[in-house]
Amino acid sequence: MEEVFNESIYLKTWSSFTQCIKRYNNEDEDLTEIGIKQAIELSKKISNLSFDIIISSPLTRCVHTAKILAKNNKIILDNRLKERDCGNLNKMPLEVTNRKEYWNYYSSIFYGTSENIQSFFKRVYNFLEKLKEKNYKSVLIVAHSGVSKAFSGYFEGIQDGNFLNRGLKNCEIKEYEL
Repeated sequence: MEEVFNESIYLKTWSSFTQCIKRYNNEDEDLTEIGIKQAIELSKKISNLSFDIIISSPLTRCVHTAKILAKNNKIILDNRLKERDCGNLNKMPLEVTNRKEYWNYYSSIFYGTSENIQSFFKRVYNFLEKLKEKNYKSVLIVAHSGVSKAFSGYFEGIQDGNFLNRGLKNCEIKEYEL
């Protein structure tokens, strides 16, 4: 008989890092002072929670956030938690795309060399499937808004396919049962 583990996953999106909210960004930037303050505040809010491990996107802003939240937890970096690759849209204003289409799971529109949303979700889903094989009871995931959109699809279903407004905001945290 297979033993079933009830695993809690807490997904946390990174704190503020630059004014790249108005443009596509693949840059590996650190947190701003505001982002550091946001992470410290979140650390206080979740101080009553314990985690077996923290798994983070390898991008600097997420690693910095994870270190602030870590207490004595081990931090593992996982490339599958990187933000959706915007390809040659990097540094371009968000208005160069139809954002609703860009984040529509069923869209057949491709924007330059950006990562296809279905491939992106598949990468994140692979991470979650492999995580199920571990014996962790509670995991903190530090990642990006796009990754939180993929988590939403995995745990809440694809639904109408529109993920534009289904991601977490900076320093939001959400619990999922895996």
